[in-house]
Amino acid sequence: SIPLAIEIVTTTTLAIGSKNLVKHGAIVAKLSAIEDLAGMSILCSDKTGTLTLNQMVLQDDTPIYSPGETQESVLVAAALAAKWHEPPRDALDRLTLGSVNFDLLKNYEQTDFMPFDPTVKRTEGTLKDLTTGKTFKTSKGAPHIILKLLPESDDDVREAVEQDVARLGEKGIRSLAVAKTNDEGVFKMLGLLTFLDPPRPDTKQTIFDAVNYGVAVKMITGDHLLIAKNTAEQLEMENHIFNSENLPALD
Repeated sequence: SIPLAIEIVTTTTLAIGSKNLVKHGAIVAKLSAIEDLAGMSILCSDKTGTLTLNQMVLQDDTPIYSPGETQESVLVAAALAAKWHEPPRDALDRLTLGSVNFDLLKNYEQTDFMPFDPTVKRTEGTLKDLTTGKTFKTSKGAPHIILKLLPESDDDVREAVEQDVARLGEKGIRSLAVAKTNDEGVFKMLGLLTFLDPPRPDTKQTIFDAVNYGVAVKMITGDHLLIAKNTAEQLEMENHIFNSENLPALD
C-alpha cells in the first residue's frame, strides 16, 4: 500500500536535503533535481573552465614561421585581431590583451572586426597603419582553422605548424595561431602563441569522489586530441579519447 502522505513526506525529505546541500555551496533550483542527481550514472563535464581553471598562462615557447617576427610582434598581431579598446571577451582575449604592450597598438586603427563564432573558430581584424596608411588584416584562432587561410604554396609552413602543435600538445600546451596579410592581401602565418590551462586544484579529488559514488566521469572538449589526453592523465582519468568521427549520425 502507498500512504496518502507519501508526497508530503517525500517533499519534506527533499527540502531538508536541499537545505543541507546549501551548506556545501550547492544551489537547488528544483527539488526533483536531487532525485535526478541521485540516479545519475554518467557525468559529462566540459573541460575548459570546469575541470580546468580557464586561466591561460602564456609560455615562452613561441614557434615563428615568418622572418623577423618575435613573440612580441605576434602578440601585437593577435591583439589587433581583438577589440583591444574594450574589456576582453573570453579567456584567449584576456591572455592576449593581458600580455601585449598597448603602446605598440597606438599606430593602428581598426576599421572592421569579425568576432569569434563557434562555427568559424577565429577572429579577424581589418587594420589601417596610421604611419604608412596601408590596410591589412590579422587573424587569430585554432591552428587548423588558420592554416586553411594560407595559400597552397605554403605546404612547408603547414607541415611545420602541424608538427609544432603535436609536439606542444603532448605536453598539454595549447596553441593559438596568428596570421597576417601581406601587401598582396594573402594571409601568412606569423607564429603560435602557446599557453597552459592547468586543472583546478580540487578537480582530481572531485572526480575520485564521483567514481567512488558509482558515477563515471566523461570529459568533453573542443581542444586538440593530445591536449585532452594530457589533461586526462593529469586527472587520472582513463585516456580513451575519441574525436567527433566516432559519434553516431543523427539520421
